Amino acid sequence: MNVHEHQAKALFKSFGVAVPAGALATTPAEAEDAAKALGTPITVVKAQIHAGGRGKGGGVKLAKSPAEAKQHASQILGMTLVTHQTGPQGKLVRSVYVEAGSEIARELYLALTLDRATENFAVIASTEGGMNIEEVAEHTPEKIHTELIDPVVGLQPYHCRKIARALKLDAPQTKKLEDFLSALFKLYIEKDCSLVEINPLVVTKQGDLFALDGKLNFDDSALYRHPDIAALRDPEEEDPRERAAKEIDLAYVGLDGEIGCMVNGAGLAMATLDAITVNGGRPANFLDAGGGADKEKVKEAFKLILRDENVKAILVNIFGGIVRCDLIAEGVVAAAAELAVKVPLVVRLQGTNAEEGRRILAGSGLNITPAETLAEAAEKAVAAAKGK
Repeated sequence: MNVHEHQAKALFKSFGVAVPAGALATTPAEAEDAAKALGTPITVVKAQIHAGGRGKGGGVKLAKSPAEAKQHASQILGMTLVTHQTGPQGKLVRSVYVEAGSEIARELYLALTLDRATENFAVIASTEGGMNIEEVAEHTPEKIHTELIDPVVGLQPYHCRKIARALKLDAPQTKKLEDFLSALFKLYIEKDCSLVEINPLVVTKQGDLFALDGKLNFDDSALYRHPDIAALRDPEEEDPRERAAKEIDLAYVGLDGEIGCMVNGAGLAMATLDAITVNGGRPANFLDAGGGADKEKVKEAFKLILRDENVKAILVNIFGGIVRCDLIAEGVVAAAAELAVKVPLVVRLQGTNAEEGRRILAGSGLNITPAETLAEAAEKAVAAAKGK
């Protein structure tokens, strides 16, 4: 789960992570009042959406007076902000964060996440703050420092000193970084974060460290332990299909292709997406119906897939372990008939009661193309999507 910048900074502040003062505004008048209350010569008006690159898209503006903050807010609020992370459709801006300006001497990058390869926590730091870290990694990887933290040992002062040296901080700033990182690490652990990212982390002309931006991602599986975090969820920022999928316990991620996929099992679903791509097609979604898929869940899965107007074919790929293929086949037939599915439908069934499932599909009278192997299923689905 993601949260907005203003929510991340409120959490930062509650754990002792230094952030500039700021206030949320949903109208231009509220933005003006917030700028007046901050009382700084410069304020920053920031669009609040779940995406990076807001400044490049026109969603972050400097204001030299409360009146100018009001003017910027009137321009940003209600706009559809397009960034490299929103996709071409963009995101509607419903609120802005008005923040006190800072006298910036340097911009740095700092993040905390999990390194699954080594089973350690990883602190990622770079002197190239304010830039897309992906570009830094591609063009100047030597400017990225990664410090691995053993979960048993936890963050230690020597970790902080190594990171400070990589960031070229002086002695007083190194001490401030130790306090800053310790608070950040505590937040990461206690709130079950999957990512904490600060870009930029700024060093002010006075030598202070501030989180000028903040991004927090949380482990969805741990939200039951954090009702305060779950309450921060903004459904308006989520894909409507993904939001509907959560409500019926389906794992769904919308993609930009033309072949809708319904699969049981995350690993098999990923392999299915790969097989489609290898055969020259593009998946329209990731959809894991899970091991307990039944007729009703199959129908709901089809509804989700068909909400995407770009879908030109559907591939159903089921391996019957816990789930029975004959029940899936009944669900596919019922859903295809009830929803009047007009796009080509390719179905592969293997495992428990697969033969019975195929018999049900064959006797349905519907235009369903069977497949024996994953490769065959992907090839047929791609051909069907291309009208071949």
